[in-house]
Amino acid sequence: MRRLAALAAATLLVVLPATAQDAVPLPEGIQIGLSTDRVAITADFSGADLTIFGALENPDPLVSRQGRYDVIVVLEGPARQVVVRRKDRILGMWINTRSETFVNVPVSYSMATTRPPQDVTTPDSYRQLSLGPANIYLEPEEKRASPLTIQEFTDALRERKEGLGLYSDNIGGVQFLSANLFRATLHLAPNVPVGTHKARAFLFRNGLFIKETSTQLAIVKSGFEQTIFRFASDHGFGYGLFAIGLAMFTGWLGRIIFRKD
Repeated sequence: MRRLAALAAATLLVVLPATAQDAVPLPEGIQIGLSTDRVAITADFSGADLTIFGALENPDPLVSRQGRYDVIVVLEGPARQVVVRRKDRILGMWINTRSETFVNVPVSYSMATTRPPQDVTTPDSYRQLSLGPANIYLEPEEKRASPLTIQEFTDALRERKEGLGLYSDNIGGVQFLSANLFRATLHLAPNVPVGTHKARAFLFRNGLFIKETSTQLAIVKSGFEQTIFRFASDHGFGYGLFAIGLAMFTGWLGRIIFRKD
């Protein structure tokens, strides 16, 4: 009997740790997918809405029922160097008086959220994650200028991007279709730049950042416009000569047609 009791106790010691380990919840995650990884635009492209689908992994059922999961989806364009110039009125003429160059600036930036930004997380989280047009870090090439001057040019750059529709946000653009499936709608501006764009999704739980995932999207020109774009990129000198010749021919032809005898 003593041997049987000892064996039963040993078995109990083996089973309990395994049961406790199985009770540990898996970490939450997020995944997104695009219906296509390539978008072709033509000369008459006037803008469009891009739909991105996603899913939560291992969501907490109680948090889902309370609606305390939030998702922010961003489509970020390729990074390029941008020069911002300031014009001043001198002797009745507007003249460029100063400029600042910024490096690695996203050419376009579109954001969609489940709720108003202030209801998703804190301003500090937005700044730490560089989320939203107002929180994109714009790095000046020359850091010797005064902070006030750099801030002036930074604000001007953001205002210009927003005015062109290249920086935008869509409050309520992310909608949950079920407890763990969601759909995000992002706007592509008519002048959206070609290149490799990056779609990123951020998961928040009760205002706390949980996880991020990303995928890529290629935006290209199609048809005759793509042929010209590729020729100009591969043969810049020849394209310049062709443009000058075409301008001279057009001017000469217009002079002939509208000449008064």
